Amino acid sequence: MHPGESWASVGPQELAARLRAQTNCGRPGAGSTTGLVANEDAEPAGWCAVEPRAAYIRMRRNNRVPWVGRDEDKADESVWAVTCLLARAGFRKQGITYALARAAVDFARARGARALEGYPLLTQPGQDVSWGELHVGSRSVFAAAGFAEVGRPTPRRAVMRIDF
Repeated sequence: MHPGESWASVGPQELAARLRAQTNCGRPGAGSTTGLVANEDAEPAGWCAVEPRAAYIRMRRNNRVPWVGRDEDKADESVWAVTCLLARAGFRKQGITYALARAAVDFARARGARALEGYPLLTQPGQDVSWGELHVGSRSVFAAAGFAEVGRPTPRRAVMRIDF
């Protein structure tokens, strides 16, 4: 996305084209991507955005998540981030996001990351949470993949991290 744009402002066709280019979709030999796709019986079942944290321009500009109480170099290319973690309708509650989080750990480690972070939404039992809010993943998914909580920048957000 360009500065000042929202996902909705570019329209579905333009957004799809940009995402294909950004992820190197259809180019298995590409040297980089911005995420992983989970497939079930050759059908896309989930998505995980994972790349160097410095690639997320909005995150670098943000002074809240994940920076509250932390003194780190926002441009450090060796720290990667998982910013989106979701399962497609029809594939939810089957462990897809858990598998994607584990795959993101392996993916980042294999590409030289020294650490990987996630910024899950914290939920309370009985609390209504819209599907759209959980696109960042849940604390339990990151914990199951070996991440440890290193901060709580807001009452509803945690910073989870695994160091390699």
